[in-house]
Amino acid sequence: MSEFFTIESLDLEARGIARREGKTIFVEGALPGETVRAKVVRRKPSYEIAVTEEVLHASSLRVEPKCPNFGVCGGCLMQHVEPQAQVAIKQRALEDCFKHIAKLDIPQILPALYGPFWHYRYRARLSVRYVEKKGGILIGFRERKSSYVADMTECLVLPQRLSDMLPALRQLIASLSIKERIPQMEVAVGDEVLVLVLRHLEPFEAADIAKLHAFAAEHDVSWWLQPKGPDTVHPLLAEDEQKLAYRLDQFGLRMAYRPTDFTQVNHFINRSMIAKALNLLAVEAGDRVADLFCGLGNFSLPLATQAKEVVGIEGSEALTERALAAAAQHGLADKMSFSTLNLFEVDVEWLRALGYFDRMLIDPPRDGALAVVRALAALKAQERPKRIVYVSCNPATLARDAAILVRVGGYRLISAGVINMFPHTGHVESIAVFEYHPGDPIPAPEAEEGEEQGEALLA
Repeated sequence: MSEFFTIESLDLEARGIARREGKTIFVEGALPGETVRAKVVRRKPSYEIAVTEEVLHASSLRVEPKCPNFGVCGGCLMQHVEPQAQVAIKQRALEDCFKHIAKLDIPQILPALYGPFWHYRYRARLSVRYVEKKGGILIGFRERKSSYVADMTECLVLPQRLSDMLPALRQLIASLSIKERIPQMEVAVGDEVLVLVLRHLEPFEAADIAKLHAFAAEHDVSWWLQPKGPDTVHPLLAEDEQKLAYRLDQFGLRMAYRPTDFTQVNHFINRSMIAKALNLLAVEAGDRVADLFCGLGNFSLPLATQAKEVVGIEGSEALTERALAAAAQHGLADKMSFSTLNLFEVDVEWLRALGYFDRMLIDPPRDGALAVVRALAALKAQERPKRIVYVSCNPATLARDAAILVRVGGYRLISAGVINMFPHTGHVESIAVFEYHPGDPIPAPEAEEGEEQGEALLA
């Protein structure tokens, strides 16, 4: 049975939020300010999920999605929202997380970082599936709420030439002897090369390899093969080993990486984000700086061009090895050190043993940096970094960690804002700045409450 709903706001899965007698209704396909007719498809004690059947009063935020895959592909959920409005929605989500989770207001909202809204995705994992009923090979993202592969002949968030290449790639893989044993293709686009990594569960025949070489020559791509785990990834042509890289011209750096390494998917935004983070960190020439969750040195090497010393720490040994190699290549090795450590298991004694840092940059995965901020909050006043810049890919864990830094550690939240790393998706990248002033009292009476807020806020 259909019902009528008035939509109040939008969640990060692009679902409209309505209320019925205090109960939350998530309405798929509806936008804030709209009146819709929708059918409830799932009922839970605290919420319901409905699907829009008809928009009776459309929002001014609604636009016609550009991509023909919208509504089927699970990759972009917000294409029906005007692009600038998407960023405003994400900013509101960040503010709501700070308010409801950390019980903090953001004193200064940083201007959002923007880049291209289309053809921005330089790293992706595409599923490959042989489906005889659909005419052969499918290559693309999975369908929304499904394990099926979307039937894609173009993708407007992938680089233009890769999007244009999808039909030819489908034909190529359909012609291979092991077409049913290729489950995925990873994409890594550098400044000088487009790398395609084929995961294959059986060896290729000689004729298959010849076809890959011919395709590479015609379309100017670099094939890499992955017969087993990530450690088995290797280029089809040995001379392609060192070609994949992105430049950070502002700092005179060329960052080499392998196609399965973690890198930011949006190179345009990444460059702006690095410049923004370093500006907010306000590094001085005599500073000693820590870069936690440093990866392959995306922030560390730029920091080393400005600071006296940079200490990078990362959980992946492969990435720290590449960071060390990059530091040596750029003549920065005497100012830098890298180590491999699980930063989810550290404590204050470990942090204290590293020595004093003037500044600290934290860029954790979605789980946040709970152990790190606990350690920071437990330091003595004279041991604390004066300024912390925290780059986050999950506003909920950022807010949790902010609660601990502020309510337990005595830091001040100075500013925060969003980074539009993934246009048309619900993914919220953000950045926040914290300062510690030795004269400020540490709010010891609230420590227990603050930590409870910081840990329980995701429940």
